[in-house]
Amino acid sequence: MKSVLIIDDEPPIRKLLRLTLEPAGYRIHEAETGQLGLQETAAKRPDVIVLDMGLPDMDGLTVLKRLREWSPTPVLVLTVRNQESDKVAALDGGADDYLTKPFGTAELLARLRAIQRRAPEAQEPVFTSGDLVVDLAARTVRVKDKDVHLTATEYALLHELVRHAGKVVTHKQLLRAVWGANAEEQSQYLRVYITHLRKKLGIDKLIKTEAGIGYRLLAAD
Repeated sequence: MKSVLIIDDEPPIRKLLRLTLEPAGYRIHEAETGQLGLQETAAKRPDVIVLDMGLPDMDGLTVLKRLREWSPTPVLVLTVRNQESDKVAALDGGADDYLTKPFGTAELLARLRAIQRRAPEAQEPVFTSGDLVVDLAARTVRVKDKDVHLTATEYALLHELVRHAGKVVTHKQLLRAVWGANAEEQSQYLRVYITHLRKKLGIDKLIKTEAGIGYRLLAAD
């Protein structure tokens, strides 16, 4: 069964999509904000995403930009915005297709099938450093050949450190990437989750604190 993540803040739209997509054989996941949508993408690994542009916490273009930093999941934008400039910005920003509301259910299903046919297979690497192994395609983490279960937020934080392994990632970069632009000053989030991550991984020395700047994940030798 294919899965779809609906990122839309309007309950009636999410209900309509659920009633349309479930009979077509889709398993449904929902998120009412952009940040939750990013976390659900990491945690649930949907086959396709339906994304609204007008979200309460961040613009859909921001969600697209952050998704495309690490996820190849096909995205269908479904929005009331019908200006050509909006369509161009979304398609250039990483969307696979664009459909305006109100929409026909048959066309929606056809467009979802089409973008999934065109979607390339993800070729994401396996990151290894010491006893840590992160399979970015499977979203799995292992230490000393044992599975480590992370929350969506913990995984998103580790993923960002892996992406920049060997380099210092500033507090603001991490907060923006994991919690959104509005969280850039909330450094307490970072301290708490870095502590959780170190405890779960059991290898404190792998994540180095760069005092007053940020954190660095040691790269493999």
